[in-house]
Amino acid sequence: MSQLKALINRNFKLFFKDKGLFFVSLITPMILLVLYATFLSNIYRDSFLLGAGEASGLIKDKVLDGLVGGQLFASLLAVSCVTVSVCSNMLMVQDRANGCANDLLITPVKSSTMALGYYISTLLTTLLICFSACAVCFIYLAVIGWFMSFVDVILILIDVIILVVFGTALSSVINFFLSSQGQISAVGTIISSTYGFICGAYMPISNFSDGLQKVVSFFPGTYGTALIKNHALKGVFKQMSADGVPEVVIESMKSSVDCHVNFFGNKVEVWATYLIMILTDLTLIGAYILLCKYCKRKKAKKVKSK
Repeated sequence: MSQLKALINRNFKLFFKDKGLFFVSLITPMILLVLYATFLSNIYRDSFLLGAGEASGLIKDKVLDGLVGGQLFASLLAVSCVTVSVCSNMLMVQDRANGCANDLLITPVKSSTMALGYYISTLLTTLLICFSACAVCFIYLAVIGWFMSFVDVILILIDVIILVVFGTALSSVINFFLSSQGQISAVGTIISSTYGFICGAYMPISNFSDGLQKVVSFFPGTYGTALIKNHALKGVFKQMSADGVPEVVIESMKSSVDCHVNFFGNKVEVWATYLIMILTDLTLIGAYILLCKYCKRKKAKKVKSK
């Protein structure tokens, strides 16, 4: 336990000591928030009013601002929880690339302890950054239009934890096969540029073609994004209902922003969405553990053969 604690502290300190890596991880959510608010807010506003049709006159400006802000807020968190995990987990590959991993293995520290140390330190680092981004987004919503209850806030924080566990496990499995700085940059670029689209954060999945919608319904990130959107927009839709906006219009809006996720035409309930994410987290963590054990056995065989 003392070795694991020392490794976590070591990885944690190294991450924050690397100003470039820390700055990139922390600034990414902030840049996304500015870009979303600057370029996408008016697009979302116009699309919501257009979708509401004749009922658009019943939607108050403050409620509309809260709706747009909640959509941006949920999209930002859904992307950041995974992309920041990838950046935070680069230390594992860096240690392998510069030989630090081999130096650590010379010590009495077990390879399984090292792997667990990387995972926990990445998880804690990403949670710290994502909770900081969450706080900034809460302030943003409080300024433009706050309609969330205390329960909604707690559920959003739980969603962030589940998504960070997913992102950390996914990046751990991917990074397990990487061994150079070039590979880190390539994988990081691919994930950062594509994940937001395939999880429905940059563009609602309801705007995709039927075939593409069926494909992305197999991706766990789709359901993680839907969880955050449900809890970020629940209060706004409740207020719209109280203001007299027809339920048909509200349900249409929920579908347009992916609060309702369909799997081959079947609506996926919120409890099922949680189940999918939790099972995915456990599966990826299990895969990471099996990879570490396989690598350990492979090294042991090499040592015996020598």
